[in-house]
Amino acid sequence: MFRKITRFFLKIILWFIVLSVFSVLLFRWVPVPITPLMVSRYFEYWDEEKVGLSHDWVPLEDISPNLQKAVIASEDATFLSHHGFDFDAMYKAYKNNKKGRKIKGGSTISQQTAKNVFLWQGRSYVRKALEAYFTFLIEMLWSKERIMEVYLNSIEMGKGVYGAQAAAQHWYKKSASSLTKQQAAGIAAILPNPIRYKAVNSSPYIQRKKNKIVRLMRYVKLEY
Repeated sequence: MFRKITRFFLKIILWFIVLSVFSVLLFRWVPVPITPLMVSRYFEYWDEEKVGLSHDWVPLEDISPNLQKAVIASEDATFLSHHGFDFDAMYKAYKNNKKGRKIKGGSTISQQTAKNVFLWQGRSYVRKALEAYFTFLIEMLWSKERIMEVYLNSIEMGKGVYGAQAAAQHWYKKSASSLTKQQAAGIAAILPNPIRYKAVNSSPYIQRKKNKIVRLMRYVKLEY
């Protein structure tokens, strides 16, 4: 009986590994059509008539380098050099949270991509473990350009707004390829909470973040 149970769980684990590697390899080339967050948000906003699901995939070359630099400056300064995890940032976040200050995750762009594309939202240990697993896979099987491309096409950038092209249209009525430094910084500044904050007509807090991001962007070199 014990052997049967063991074999059963081993089969489940094996199938999970096979399917997860297959899905990561698939999305190495195929655009991600929809994410778990998009689905959950859609039903969350079901009763709000003006909120739908805006998501237009575009290749990385059609996304302004300004936005690429802005998200690196704002979200993950070591994105181009780390291998999926920024342990210094994670340790600082741990110390910060332990002191009871505002919760900070210390997640890299790679971790956020893994979470958004393959997993559900939440803070359970199981999800965090799976996030680490999928982060390892995409860092192994994707290039940094692909991670950035998927990230900028998948993340939430407003209420019902997902990806750079939809965000550029929503906030600035223009394409993602033509975002200025200030506009790109405006989108990057709201990423921690794009439902609460606005990229235009921003609060003083977001405006200060925009200005800081613009200053930091000059130090970002896009050397994929």
